[in-house]
Amino acid sequence: MLLISLFLATLFLAYSNGANDNFKGVATLFGSRTSSYQTAILWATFTTFAGAITATFLAGALIKNFSGKGLLPDAIANAPEFHLAVAIATGLTVLIATLMGFPISTTHSLTGALVGAGLVAIGLQVNFAALGTSFILPLLLSPIIAIPLGAGIYSLSGYINSKWHLPVNQKMIDGCHFFSAGIVSFTRGLNDTPKIVSLILIIEYFSIQGGMITIAIAMALGGLLNSQKVAITMSEKITSMNHTQGLSANIVTGILVIAASKFGLPVSTTYASVGSIFGVGLISKKSKSNSRVFYQILLSWILTLPTAAIISAITYRLLQG
Repeated sequence: MLLISLFLATLFLAYSNGANDNFKGVATLFGSRTSSYQTAILWATFTTFAGAITATFLAGALIKNFSGKGLLPDAIANAPEFHLAVAIATGLTVLIATLMGFPISTTHSLTGALVGAGLVAIGLQVNFAALGTSFILPLLLSPIIAIPLGAGIYSLSGYINSKWHLPVNQKMIDGCHFFSAGIVSFTRGLNDTPKIVSLILIIEYFSIQGGMITIAIAMALGGLLNSQKVAITMSEKITSMNHTQGLSANIVTGILVIAASKFGLPVSTTYASVGSIFGVGLISKKSKSNSRVFYQILLSWILTLPTAAIISAITYRLLQG
């Protein structure tokens, strides 16, 4: 019964992850009106699913141990009750943010859930030093890098165009925009799927590949059915944007996501995407970034870890009976 509950909770987490995350890679497509909402979410679903399926072939290299992540001893971290508490808390935290329209990091929700259940399990023996690289650095570095990069690339494109009056091929720009959005979505599916699958690998029935395909389907459904509020926040509320701004923001997100994957940099895809969109609006004369919305999103990022930790701690205590 416990293992069935764990499986259902992990599917719930995957659904919540898809609802909050799937649209982030294509937010600039819809925001710049390069595509409709329906086209954007279908492209996000297809490319994210492709990334998740690709992860099944690279499972040995990509599976990361998020059942404890260096925070507490394996004997505790590998217990079904612990996994169940983490899955429930992470899924609820991400879903609450999704229903409120806030784009947050599933990885940081997962980290918070691990800490909350860990505190109940072993108290202050939890390895808090691990939080530095897994939570604090991404929270600080991602927007600090993404905002000026977004502003810089958009300024550079404007300067080059005014200096040399280069003819603009709109179809080529839109094609590059779609391609960059697909890359971001593909990479997110590649990276996020193994993290969620790691929660159900203690269920002997599942192979790694079977688990990943199941999680990929749940993520796709979440994005298709519940991503509207996050989509509006990302595409319209942070800043209005034109085609060049949208492409500039997506190029920055793509560069940071790929660099983070290759070099192991502590950069959050969510934070990079929001930061780059905010950055391109900062220096635009026609469209201005909405600082109030950005600060609200920033507050949701800060609250992610403690919220997940509290829910996880309560759930784990209840499961202990």
